[in-house]
Amino acid sequence: VFAGFIIATLIAVPVGIICGMSPLFNTAINPLIQIFKPVSPLAWLPIVTLMVSALYVTTDDSWFEKSFLTSAITVTLCSLWPTLINTAVGVSSIDKDLINVSKVLRLNAFNHVLKIVLPSSIPMIFTGLRLSLGIGWMVLIAAEMLAQNPGLGKFVWDEFQNGSSNSLGRIMVAVLTIGIIGFLLDWIMLSFQRYFS
Repeated sequence: VFAGFIIATLIAVPVGIICGMSPLFNTAINPLIQIFKPVSPLAWLPIVTLMVSALYVTTDDSWFEKSFLTSAITVTLCSLWPTLINTAVGVSSIDKDLINVSKVLRLNAFNHVLKIVLPSSIPMIFTGLRLSLGIGWMVLIAAEMLAQNPGLGKFVWDEFQNGSSNSLGRIMVAVLTIGIIGFLLDWIMLSFQRYFS
């Protein structure tokens, strides 16, 4: 989750800032966002699996397993959209007085983003990050179920297939565990939001 989430953040925040600052760029990229945002992880997973299998060869000293790469890329593709959209909205709704102050001080583009844009749009960016992290966690469980990667998703699927009298209890414990971990991830992001705000 964290690998996919960090990659998604590194893509979504800069692109969202550019979208928020440039209405022309936002108009150009918005159709792509609206096309790819609703695509389910169930649709991305086979494509990512085929691409990773074709392009990445594992050996004994490989850095990553194919299952790790497949899950991380699927999480990235599904979780970058809330951060991108919220960042763009946050940047585009900055108070005009702050933008005028930036012009009066003649800040260059880098300092404008660092001193005006980011501090003003931090709450919206973190709202997007919290949504993205929750979606990333949900996508990972689905990817584990479908791709039979080791983890909680595979455990739930195996118990469902098992069909023994104890399976329902084990599945409920796994569901509660998934929910508690999701809650902890959101709490961590909320703590970061309070710290940076």
